[in-house]
This record gives sequence, C-alpha cells and structure tokens, in this order.
Amino acid sequence: MAQAENKTKETEASVAAFLEKIEDPKRKTDSLHLFEMMNTLFSEEAKMWGPSIVGYGSYHYKYESGREGDMPKIGFSPRKNALTLYIMPGFARYEEILQKLGKFKTGKSCLYIKKLEDIDEDALCELMKESHAYMSHKYG
Repeated sequence: MAQAENKTKETEASVAAFLEKIEDPKRKTDSLHLFEMMNTLFSEEAKMWGPSIVGYGSYHYKYESGREGDMPKIGFSPRKNALTLYIMPGFARYEEILQKLGKFKTGKSCLYIKKLEDIDEDALCELMKESHAYMSHKYG
C-alpha cells in the first residue's frame, strides 16, 4: 500500500506575508510577538510548513509502519481558536515548566494558548528552548 503524502511540507512562502494576513488583531499581535521570541531563541530561519505553520529547523522521522517525513523541530500556527505551538517531543518531560506556564491546554504535541498575556513568557521560552534542544540532540 502506498504511503499517503505528508501535507505538512516546508515551502518557499513568505513567513512575514503569512503573519501580516492574520485577520484577528489579538491573534496577529500575539503571533508577531511569538515570532520575535522564536527568532531570538533559534538560529534557524523561520520557514512556512504547509499553508499555516511557521517552523524552525527540521527533522526526519520514520515510524515502524514505514511512514516517514520531515517536520519542523518547533513551530507555531495562529489557529482560529488558539495560538498553537508544536512542541514535538510532547510534554511528559516538561511537567515542571508547565506548572509555571499559566493558562493553556495541550494535545499530543500541541500547546494551545488563547492569549499570550495568560502565559509566563520566561517559562514559555524555557519550554521552547528545551524542546528544540531535545529535538536537535535526538535528530541532529
């Protein structure tokens, strides 16, 4: 059986143009602030992944099923319901940081934030740095 193609791929689209098109003023302000924070934390250039994810770095994964692909080491997307951060290792190793973070929800690798003002920025920076470092160590 052929593997379904991964829809989330690095593109040549402009990150700045994508962020400028965010319609919700609060989501746009939060996204631009998060973008600046991540630009300060990471040496990789931000790239668009698919039509709506701003990602930093990349890694190649391969599952036992044979499915494989590339994803950003860390990224975010200004979704309609929440600013979504992609913390690729998941959250099990970051319990202590999460206790300091503030108001959020999580999925398997997604951190959902309604407003950045609900979040402790130092804790968020620590979480992002540690997650990115883990992915860099694990995948190079």
